[in-house]
Amino acid sequence: MARNDAAASPAPSAWLIVVLAMLNAVAPFSIDMYLSAFPEMAADFGTSAPMIQLTLTTFLIGLASGQLVIGSLSDRYGRRRPLIIGTSACLAVSVLCALAPSIELLIVLRFAQGFCGAAGVVIARAVIADRTSGSGAARLFAVMMLISVLAPITAPVLGGVVVTGLGWRAVFAVLAAMNMLMLLGVLLAVGESLPEHRRRPGGLKALGASTRSVLANRHYIGYTLCMAFTAAAMFAYIAASPFVLQNILGFSPTMYSLIYGACALAVGAGSLVSARLVRSISPRRVLMGGVTALAAVTALTLLNVTVGGVIPWATIALSAGFMASIGFVYANATALATTEVRYAAGTGSAVLGFLQYGMGAVTPPLVGLAGENSAVPMGSVMFGAAALAATALFALTRGHVPSDSEDEPAPTRLDQPVTVSR
Repeated sequence: MARNDAAASPAPSAWLIVVLAMLNAVAPFSIDMYLSAFPEMAADFGTSAPMIQLTLTTFLIGLASGQLVIGSLSDRYGRRRPLIIGTSACLAVSVLCALAPSIELLIVLRFAQGFCGAAGVVIARAVIADRTSGSGAARLFAVMMLISVLAPITAPVLGGVVVTGLGWRAVFAVLAAMNMLMLLGVLLAVGESLPEHRRRPGGLKALGASTRSVLANRHYIGYTLCMAFTAAAMFAYIAASPFVLQNILGFSPTMYSLIYGACALAVGAGSLVSARLVRSISPRRVLMGGVTALAAVTALTLLNVTVGGVIPWATIALSAGFMASIGFVYANATALATTEVRYAAGTGSAVLGFLQYGMGAVTPPLVGLAGENSAVPMGSVMFGAAALAATALFALTRGHVPSDSEDEPAPTRLDQPVTVSR
């Protein structure tokens, strides 16, 4: 019979969850900390704004593609070794970013930074999938998100202070210091969670087979696309909200930061409530409620920006409701998707992360199609993405009844390696 490794593994400690959450937060810190430095960077390099923005685009591409490669490698070599190598490389690249003599080199280094930083994002999810499943995984992902949500709140403030006092290069020095702390956390707290008998063979053929087996799982695809389209809606909001709140509604940059921070806290509140709900309600049902709320809030947002004339109080309230609903979607969709393919958790986590950040890179250009003084593209893209998330969930996972028990092994598949107990 199949061995239940998730049940046999010790429950993750609080310290381990904090380290995994910080690894998962490397992306928002690397994105949000240097945004306020764009004008200074353009002046320093003597280049245009689009060239500076390429440093963000290449980072997201590196983050997405790195998860595909590193996630699959972690299924072959275990979690700890690729995590240590990736975090160490990200530390070195961050130092090189601080010393970059040209914008062209910085663009290349930002891709490398995203690629190496992907190790922390993808393997953190895989470690949780190795150790828990069902409601237990959903609770841990919710707690991780609650901790990680502090990143987009603190990163812009910290970045502004660093840029004002020390210049844009110091931002990458601070990121290097954070990577050093993360590396120490990995060495001290993150043990190997994937035993050798559950590892998958290496090589391109094996990688292709692992990827095909993951993509052939309809329920996994449903939960993953639900997560990816939700991310698309969130990145659309992140990209458009500065212009909507400041250019259209007339809020000052300080007031915008306060509103943005409050909405980020709403994500944490949603994650906290979700973590409590899954103790008595299945993660799938909580996810269905979260996606339904997401679709309803984005529909009202679209009405507000088209029919309502962008009412200030309604815009803020709907933004908070939108971000709170994401707290119910992210943790549960991630838990249900990775549990579906626990036999290849690294690959499953990699595909999920690739689609999440890939979708995130697509929607920001769409919300600016009508210029900086129109909120209609934001509302349209947010609602469209939310509708696609709901469609993926309800259509592709229809009739799925996942186990809510941490102690019940994932269903055995024909392409899943089975260990026979002797």
